Amino acid sequence: MDRKNQRLALLVVSCSAAGVILGGSASWAESNQCWQSNAVTNDCLTQDPVVKTMQGMSTGLIAGVVAAGAAVWQIKQD
Repeated sequence: MDRKNQRLALLVVSCSAAGVILGGSASWAESNQCWQSNAVTNDCLTQDPVVKTMQGMSTGLIAGVVAAGAAVWQIKQD
């Protein structure tokens, strides 16, 4: 694996990791905000915060991989 491919792989991994962290944090914060609101909805009562956070993390992972893939594709075009 040459140096350029290693850098591109590192770009994909770091974008994916950032997506997981941001997606998980956003979902966790949304769950906490839902519980602290004045009128707790049925969604707050039926959804497990851990599951909600895992869904956010997986969405962030997909978004990070897609963003990195687009960046790699753009770099490869040059």
